Amino acid sequence: MGSLEDLYSDVPQDVIYRQEYDLPDAMSEHEVRQYFEELAEQNTNLFCLCGLGAYDHYSPAVIPYIISRSEYLTAYTPYQPEVSQGTLRYIFEYQSMITELTGMDCTNASMYDGATAAAEAMMMAMASTKKKTRVLLSEGLLPQVVNVVRTYAKFNGVELGFIPCLDGATSYGAMLAELAAGDVAGVLVPGINKYGIIEDFTGFADAVHAQKGLFMVYSDPSSLAVLRTPGEWGADVVCGDSQSLGLPLSYGGPYVGFLACRKDYVRKLPGRIVGATRDVDGKRAYVLTLQAREQHIRREKATSNICSNQSLMALYVTVYMSLMGPQGLRQVNELSYGGAHYLHDRLLETGLFGKIFDKPFLKEFTLKSLIPVETLQDALQMIGVFGAVEVEEGLVNFCVTEKVSRENIDAVVEYLKELGA
Repeated sequence: MGSLEDLYSDVPQDVIYRQEYDLPDAMSEHEVRQYFEELAEQNTNLFCLCGLGAYDHYSPAVIPYIISRSEYLTAYTPYQPEVSQGTLRYIFEYQSMITELTGMDCTNASMYDGATAAAEAMMMAMASTKKKTRVLLSEGLLPQVVNVVRTYAKFNGVELGFIPCLDGATSYGAMLAELAAGDVAGVLVPGINKYGIIEDFTGFADAVHAQKGLFMVYSDPSSLAVLRTPGEWGADVVCGDSQSLGLPLSYGGPYVGFLACRKDYVRKLPGRIVGATRDVDGKRAYVLTLQAREQHIRREKATSNICSNQSLMALYVTVYMSLMGPQGLRQVNELSYGGAHYLHDRLLETGLFGKIFDKPFLKEFTLKSLIPVETLQDALQMIGVFGAVEVEEGLVNFCVTEKVSRENIDAVVEYLKELGA
């Protein structure tokens, strides 16, 4: 091969770009840093009062220091356990803590985000039930989750059915009707839905299992410190995004999805599972125990193409969970709960909102905006607040975490009262 043109000889000539690229001249390191600093100054830092799958929880300052320690600076995938004990240990601890939160038997470490974890849960249901072709999704799932699952389904021959919501929660009766139609491999529902409502799954698992399907729950892992676990609801598979476990919003990522299941389905789980053992000296050691679905292991028979993971993000949330502990996670949710209910009641005082659901919520909720949503959003942005994200036409989402004080809430509410005057 004598030239670059020879390398691309198989590429159709009419699609090859042959003009000059409009690129700036080369810059020094200092100039590049200055350029991006000036670019970053154009961002507007807004005070966050919205949720819908990404939450502004406090992240302890010590975490970046801990995750940069040399023990964790080993390459993933850790195929050589003798030189990867730091990485293997925190993956093992991540798995242990996620299984405890979800009430499942095992978990992987980890997925790219919550949406892809949900899509892989759908594929687990298909692989576990063989000849069935349908998976049911609750219409209460986050829109971004539904969109990704829909894409996976389209290219894997999966037929999706949708269970409507009744009074803000997944309709049990509608699910029974869909199950009665047959051919259902699994049902995926949200623990906390897009309206912020905490769902009640009484009878759901029994109904799905009666049709030989998998009952799957999409969960916010932080909330599981105070809510009934999916395992207690009878779930077979649990998925979600671990972003709520201390990961900064970071303009949308990187985040880290989790996928957990009962032991019966562990060989359908994508990713790698780390186990604890003893070395030749009898000391505790960690190894890759299982990687059953990997493309590089099973080639064309693989049911997943996950060949790596968000290892650094998994480490981040592992350190967060270790620092917070059960009591800390409980306190985060209690503070968020108190703030969210305070904001909910105070917003209704403004006369700009109407209450539409009378169901329990934790840290986020949905109200009907009595003024144009765009007007409301623009008004909030004028005072540096990002909130009132439109869930459905005229319905807006608000969320409060432990970072939001009552003084912050009062200031926003007083401003909105003036807007409505």
